[in-house]
Amino acid sequence: MKIVGIIPARYASTRFPAKALADIGGKPMVQRVFEQASKAHCLSKVIVATDHPDIEKVVKDFGGNVCMTRADHQSGTDRCNEVLLKEAGFDYAINIQGDEPFIDPKQIELLASLLDGDTELATLVKKIDSEEELFDPSVVKCVKGVNGQALYFSRSAVPYDRRNAKSDWVGQNNHFKHIGIYAYRTDILKIIANLPPSPLENIESLEQLRWLENGYSIHVAETDIGSIGIDTPEDLKKVSQFL
Repeated sequence: MKIVGIIPARYASTRFPAKALADIGGKPMVQRVFEQASKAHCLSKVIVATDHPDIEKVVKDFGGNVCMTRADHQSGTDRCNEVLLKEAGFDYAINIQGDEPFIDPKQIELLASLLDGDTELATLVKKIDSEEELFDPSVVKCVKGVNGQALYFSRSAVPYDRRNAKSDWVGQNNHFKHIGIYAYRTDILKIIANLPPSPLENIESLEQLRWLENGYSIHVAETDIGSIGIDTPEDLKKVSQFL
């Protein structure tokens, strides 16, 4: 399988404008993401997809591949689709979050291991190990079947465990959080990028529900590696331990 890694890096951000250019130990965040992704041997090419010339210039300056995309995309999925309209010849694309400067290449390799030509879409999950995560609506939960396919994603603590008190849910190992990295078979990406928003997606504000509602399967692999996203300037303090 020929796989391209795409790093969506838009300029505008309500909580942290231009965060792709934020300095982390002497390097812009987008460069750190690019360098980590490039360590994944499964990727034939890594491309930064941006909507702003300042980010384009920075990527070119450190020698990375960059593709200019429209500014009005609603999601990283849509931005990845535009890249593939210009970059042909790939079987799969992996959408790598542009705000995770220390993403572990092993996560990308694990996701790529699911891509056999039949897999339509794929993502990662990790066991939830704290009540704070379990009941936090900003932490997306995933329910998966015995065949490794995602059944549902929610901001609620699902599944609801009637057998145990809520204070004991974490210890039962039945709850998984979604790790926001996606793999798309390229023909499927072209289709899902043009689907209208779905009812469940509108309720939960989760685009992956649109894919499930329209009958597409999402294969899930479990990782034990966490990730740290940078959403605000204050979050930069969290990454100092990794430098």
